[in-house]
Amino acid sequence: MKSSLKPRLLTAVIGIAFLILVIFLGELWTPVIYLFVGFASAFMVGEYLHVRNMLKIYSLSVPCMLFSFAMSFLILSSYLYLLIFAFVIVAFSVMILKHKVISFIDLAYSVTGTLLISFGMSAVSMLCSSEIGLPFYFVSIFALPWMADAGGFFIGGAVGRHRLCPNISPKKTVEGAVGGVAFCIAAAVLVWLVFQLLIYPDVTVSIWALILLGAVDALVSILGDLSFSLLKRSLNIKDYGSVFPGHGGMLDRFDSIIFTAPVMVVINQFLPFITLG
Repeated sequence: MKSSLKPRLLTAVIGIAFLILVIFLGELWTPVIYLFVGFASAFMVGEYLHVRNMLKIYSLSVPCMLFSFAMSFLILSSYLYLLIFAFVIVAFSVMILKHKVISFIDLAYSVTGTLLISFGMSAVSMLCSSEIGLPFYFVSIFALPWMADAGGFFIGGAVGRHRLCPNISPKKTVEGAVGGVAFCIAAAVLVWLVFQLLIYPDVTVSIWALILLGAVDALVSILGDLSFSLLKRSLNIKDYGSVFPGHGGMLDRFDSIIFTAPVMVVINQFLPFITLG
Protein backbone atom coordinates (compact mmCIF):
# COMPACT_ATOMS: atom_id res chain seq x y z
CA MET A 1 0.00 0.00 0.00
CA LYS A 2 2.80 2.44 0.89
CA SER A 3 4.61 1.78 -2.39
CA SER A 4 1.54 2.78 -4.39
CA LEU A 5 0.53 5.70 -2.19
CA LYS A 6 3.20 8.20 -3.25
CA PRO A 7 2.52 8.13 -7.01
CA ARG A 8 -1.24 8.16 -6.34
CA LEU A 9 -0.96 11.26 -4.14
CA LEU A 10 1.35 13.04 -6.60
CA THR A 11 -1.01 12.30 -9.46
CA ALA A 12 -3.95 13.48 -7.35
CA VAL A 13 -2.26 16.80 -6.54
CA ILE A 14 -1.42 17.48 -10.19
CA GLY A 15 -4.90 16.39 -11.28
CA ILE A 16 -6.65 18.63 -8.75
CA ALA A 17 -4.56 21.61 -9.83
CA PHE A 18 -5.49 20.97 -13.46
CA LEU A 19 -9.21 20.66 -12.64
CA ILE A 20 -9.08 23.95 -10.71
CA LEU A 21 -7.60 25.55 -13.83
CA VAL A 22 -10.42 24.10 -15.94
CA ILE A 23 -13.01 25.51 -13.50
CA PHE A 24 -11.37 28.95 -13.61
CA LEU A 25 -11.26 29.01 -17.41
CA GLY A 26 -14.78 27.57 -17.59
CA GLU A 27 -16.09 30.45 -15.49
CA LEU A 28 -14.59 32.84 -18.03
CA TRP A 29 -15.80 30.89 -21.07
CA THR A 30 -18.18 27.93 -20.62
CA PRO A 31 -17.14 26.06 -23.81
CA VAL A 32 -13.84 25.30 -22.06
CA ILE A 33 -15.78 22.71 -20.05
CA TYR A 34 -17.17 21.16 -23.23
CA LEU A 35 -13.67 21.05 -24.73
CA PHE A 36 -12.31 19.38 -21.60
CA VAL A 37 -15.11 16.80 -21.59
CA GLY A 38 -14.79 16.23 -25.34
CA PHE A 39 -11.05 15.66 -25.33
CA ALA A 40 -11.26 13.47 -22.21
CA SER A 41 -14.06 11.38 -23.73
CA ALA A 42 -12.27 10.95 -27.05
CA PHE A 43 -9.05 10.01 -25.25
CA MET A 44 -10.85 7.38 -23.16
CA VAL A 45 -12.52 5.94 -26.24
CA GLY A 46 -9.04 5.70 -27.77
CA GLU A 47 -7.77 3.83 -24.70
CA TYR A 48 -10.81 1.55 -24.79
CA LEU A 49 -10.18 0.66 -28.44
CA HIS A 50 -6.42 0.37 -28.01
CA VAL A 51 -6.59 -2.46 -25.47
CA ARG A 52 -8.37 -4.61 -28.11
CA ASN A 53 -5.92 -3.54 -30.83
CA MET A 54 -8.59 -1.57 -32.65
CA LEU A 55 -7.23 1.97 -32.36
CA LYS A 56 -5.30 1.64 -35.61
CA ILE A 57 -8.41 0.56 -37.50
CA TYR A 58 -8.94 4.22 -38.31
CA SER A 59 -12.12 3.73 -40.35
CA LEU A 60 -13.84 2.77 -37.07
CA SER A 61 -11.76 4.39 -34.32
CA VAL A 62 -11.88 7.90 -35.84
CA PRO A 63 -15.72 8.01 -36.06
CA CYS A 64 -15.94 6.65 -32.50
CA MET A 65 -13.61 9.32 -31.12
CA LEU A 66 -15.21 12.12 -33.17
CA PHE A 67 -18.66 11.08 -31.95
CA SER A 68 -17.48 11.10 -28.34
CA PHE A 69 -15.98 14.56 -28.75
CA ALA A 70 -19.07 15.97 -30.47
CA MET A 71 -21.39 14.50 -27.83
CA SER A 72 -19.98 16.85 -25.18
CA PHE A 73 -21.11 19.85 -27.25
CA LEU A 74 -24.40 18.57 -28.65
CA ILE A 75 -25.88 16.74 -25.64
CA LEU A 76 -28.42 19.52 -25.02
CA SER A 77 -28.93 20.56 -28.63
CA SER A 78 -31.57 19.60 -31.16
CA TYR A 79 -28.83 17.89 -33.19
CA LEU A 80 -28.26 15.07 -30.66
CA TYR A 81 -30.58 12.60 -32.42
CA LEU A 82 -28.95 13.41 -35.75
CA LEU A 83 -25.50 12.81 -34.24
CA ILE A 84 -26.47 9.39 -32.85
CA PHE A 85 -28.18 8.41 -36.11
CA ALA A 86 -25.16 9.45 -38.17
CA PHE A 87 -22.80 7.54 -35.87
CA VAL A 88 -24.82 4.32 -36.12
CA ILE A 89 -25.06 4.59 -39.91
CA VAL A 90 -21.33 5.24 -40.26
CA ALA A 91 -20.42 2.40 -37.87
CA PHE A 92 -22.46 -0.22 -39.72
CA SER A 93 -21.31 1.10 -43.11
CA VAL A 94 -17.71 0.67 -41.99
CA MET A 95 -18.44 -2.90 -40.87
CA ILE A 96 -19.91 -3.74 -44.28
CA LEU A 97 -17.11 -2.08 -46.25
CA LYS A 98 -14.41 -3.57 -44.00
CA HIS A 99 -16.10 -6.90 -43.26
CA LYS A 100 -12.86 -8.81 -43.84
CA VAL A 101 -11.20 -6.82 -41.05
CA ILE A 102 -14.06 -5.77 -38.75
CA SER A 103 -16.47 -8.35 -37.35
CA PHE A 104 -19.82 -7.68 -35.73
CA ILE A 105 -18.20 -8.42 -32.34
CA ASP A 106 -15.62 -5.70 -33.06
CA LEU A 107 -18.42 -3.32 -34.01
CA ALA A 108 -20.48 -4.15 -30.91
CA TYR A 109 -17.44 -3.68 -28.66
CA SER A 110 -16.58 -0.33 -30.24
CA VAL A 111 -20.07 1.15 -30.43
CA THR A 112 -21.15 -0.01 -26.96
CA GLY A 113 -18.05 1.36 -25.26
CA THR A 114 -18.19 4.62 -27.19
CA LEU A 115 -21.84 5.19 -26.29
CA LEU A 116 -21.22 4.33 -22.62
CA ILE A 117 -18.24 6.66 -22.26
CA SER A 118 -19.88 9.46 -24.25
CA PHE A 119 -23.19 9.20 -22.42
CA GLY A 120 -21.56 9.25 -18.99
CA MET A 121 -19.14 12.08 -19.66
CA SER A 122 -21.70 14.24 -21.47
CA ALA A 123 -23.53 14.51 -18.14
CA VAL A 124 -20.68 16.80 -17.06
CA SER A 125 -21.50 19.13 -19.94
CA MET A 126 -25.21 19.01 -19.08
CA LEU A 127 -24.69 19.99 -15.45
CA CYS A 128 -22.05 22.62 -16.11
CA SER A 129 -24.21 24.37 -18.71
CA SER A 130 -26.32 25.82 -15.88
CA GLU A 131 -26.31 29.61 -15.62
CA ILE A 132 -25.22 29.37 -11.99
CA GLY A 133 -23.18 26.82 -10.13
CA LEU A 134 -20.58 25.66 -12.65
CA PRO A 135 -17.86 25.26 -9.97
CA PHE A 136 -20.33 23.51 -7.65
CA TYR A 137 -21.39 20.95 -10.24
CA PHE A 138 -17.87 20.39 -11.51
CA VAL A 139 -16.44 19.86 -8.01
CA SER A 140 -19.32 17.60 -6.96
CA ILE A 141 -19.07 15.45 -10.08
CA PHE A 142 -15.40 14.67 -9.52
CA ALA A 143 -14.81 15.04 -5.77
CA LEU A 144 -17.52 12.69 -4.47
CA PRO A 145 -16.71 9.51 -6.44
CA TRP A 146 -12.99 10.10 -6.03
CA MET A 147 -13.46 10.43 -2.27
CA ALA A 148 -15.43 7.18 -2.37
CA ASP A 149 -12.45 5.61 -4.12
CA ALA A 150 -10.09 7.08 -1.52
CA GLY A 151 -12.27 5.75 1.29
CA GLY A 152 -12.24 2.30 -0.24
CA PHE A 153 -8.47 2.44 -0.72
CA PHE A 154 -7.55 3.59 2.79
CA ILE A 155 -10.22 1.80 4.82
CA GLY A 156 -9.97 -1.35 2.76
CA GLY A 157 -6.20 -1.34 3.05
CA ALA A 158 -6.31 -0.78 6.81
CA VAL A 159 -9.10 -3.05 8.03
CA GLY A 160 -10.43 -4.84 4.94
CA ARG A 161 -11.00 -8.55 5.56
CA HIS A 162 -14.06 -9.62 3.57
CA ARG A 163 -13.64 -9.64 -0.20
CA LEU A 164 -16.40 -7.88 -2.12
CA CYS A 165 -15.95 -9.45 -5.56
CA PRO A 166 -12.80 -11.58 -5.41
CA ASN A 167 -13.16 -12.95 -8.94
CA ILE A 168 -13.38 -9.45 -10.46
CA SER A 169 -11.37 -7.15 -8.17
CA PRO A 170 -9.52 -9.08 -5.44
CA LYS A 171 -8.45 -5.93 -3.57
CA LYS A 172 -11.96 -4.59 -3.03
CA THR A 173 -13.46 -5.41 0.37
CA VAL A 174 -16.81 -4.96 2.07
CA GLU A 175 -15.10 -2.78 4.69
CA GLY A 176 -13.60 -0.67 1.92
CA ALA A 177 -17.04 -0.24 0.34
CA VAL A 178 -18.48 0.94 3.67
CA GLY A 179 -15.54 3.31 4.04
CA GLY A 180 -16.17 4.60 0.55
CA VAL A 181 -19.79 5.40 1.39
CA ALA A 182 -18.72 7.20 4.58
CA PHE A 183 -16.01 9.21 2.79
CA CYS A 184 -18.38 10.11 -0.05
CA ILE A 185 -21.13 11.37 2.26
CA ALA A 186 -18.57 13.31 4.32
CA ALA A 187 -17.29 14.89 1.10
CA ALA A 188 -20.88 15.81 0.16
CA VAL A 189 -21.37 17.59 3.49
CA LEU A 190 -18.04 19.39 3.07
CA VAL A 191 -19.04 20.52 -0.43
CA TRP A 192 -22.30 21.88 1.00
CA LEU A 193 -20.48 23.79 3.75
CA VAL A 194 -18.01 25.36 1.34
CA PHE A 195 -20.49 26.37 -1.34
CA GLN A 196 -23.45 27.32 0.86
CA LEU A 197 -21.53 29.32 3.45
CA LEU A 198 -18.63 30.70 1.44
CA ILE A 199 -19.30 30.73 -2.29
CA TYR A 200 -23.09 30.88 -2.81
CA PRO A 201 -24.57 32.49 0.33
CA ASP A 202 -27.35 34.13 -1.70
CA VAL A 203 -28.78 30.88 -3.10
CA THR A 204 -29.97 27.66 -1.48
CA VAL A 205 -27.73 24.63 -1.84
CA SER A 206 -29.61 21.50 -0.81
CA ILE A 207 -27.69 19.46 1.75
CA TRP A 208 -30.23 16.62 1.43
CA ALA A 209 -29.69 16.36 -2.30
CA LEU A 210 -25.95 16.27 -1.70
CA ILE A 211 -26.18 13.59 1.00
CA LEU A 212 -28.36 11.50 -1.30
CA LEU A 213 -25.84 12.03 -4.08
CA GLY A 214 -23.01 10.99 -1.77
CA ALA A 215 -24.71 7.75 -0.79
CA VAL A 216 -25.75 6.81 -4.33
CA ASP A 217 -22.46 7.92 -5.91
CA ALA A 218 -20.47 5.68 -3.57
CA LEU A 219 -22.50 2.63 -4.59
CA VAL A 220 -22.69 3.44 -8.30
CA SER A 221 -18.95 4.20 -8.44
CA ILE A 222 -18.32 0.64 -7.24
CA LEU A 223 -20.57 -0.61 -10.05
CA GLY A 224 -18.61 1.42 -12.59
CA ASP A 225 -15.24 0.32 -11.25
CA LEU A 226 -16.23 -3.35 -11.17
CA SER A 227 -17.73 -3.17 -14.66
CA PHE A 228 -14.53 -1.88 -16.21
CA SER A 229 -12.43 -4.22 -14.03
CA LEU A 230 -14.40 -7.18 -15.39
CA LEU A 231 -13.76 -5.95 -18.91
CA LYS A 232 -10.03 -5.65 -18.15
CA ARG A 233 -9.98 -9.20 -16.86
CA SER A 234 -11.66 -10.46 -20.01
CA LEU A 235 -8.94 -8.70 -22.04
CA ASN A 236 -6.13 -9.86 -19.71
CA ILE A 237 -4.84 -6.35 -19.02
CA LYS A 238 -4.02 -4.53 -15.79
CA ASP A 239 -4.79 -0.95 -16.86
CA TYR A 240 -6.23 0.83 -19.87
CA GLY A 241 -3.15 3.06 -20.07
CA SER A 242 -0.33 4.66 -18.11
CA VAL A 243 -1.00 8.38 -18.42
CA PHE A 244 -1.54 8.70 -14.63
CA PRO A 245 1.23 7.12 -12.50
CA GLY A 246 -0.33 5.00 -9.77
CA HIS A 247 -3.76 5.16 -11.41
CA GLY A 248 -3.29 3.77 -14.92
CA GLY A 249 -4.98 5.39 -17.88
CA MET A 250 -7.59 8.10 -18.05
CA LEU A 251 -10.30 5.46 -18.33
CA ASP A 252 -9.00 3.82 -15.14
CA ARG A 253 -9.31 7.17 -13.37
CA PHE A 254 -12.66 8.22 -14.85
CA ASP A 255 -14.48 4.88 -14.91
CA SER A 256 -16.55 5.78 -11.85
CA ILE A 257 -17.32 9.28 -13.23
CA ILE A 258 -18.87 7.69 -16.33
CA PHE A 259 -21.44 6.03 -14.06
CA THR A 260 -21.86 8.68 -11.35
CA ALA A 261 -22.15 11.89 -13.39
CA PRO A 262 -25.54 10.83 -14.82
CA VAL A 263 -26.68 10.10 -11.24
CA MET A 264 -26.27 13.78 -10.44
CA VAL A 265 -28.32 14.72 -13.51
CA VAL A 266 -31.16 12.43 -12.42
CA ILE A 267 -31.19 13.62 -8.81
CA ASN A 268 -31.07 17.24 -9.94
CA GLN A 269 -34.28 16.72 -11.95
CA PHE A 270 -36.26 15.64 -8.90
CA LEU A 271 -34.37 17.32 -6.05
CA PRO A 272 -32.50 20.39 -7.36
CA PHE A 273 -29.10 20.99 -5.85
CA ILE A 274 -29.29 24.78 -6.26
CA THR A 275 -32.40 26.96 -6.04
CA LEU A 276 -32.61 30.74 -6.16
CA GLY A 277 -34.04 32.65 -3.24
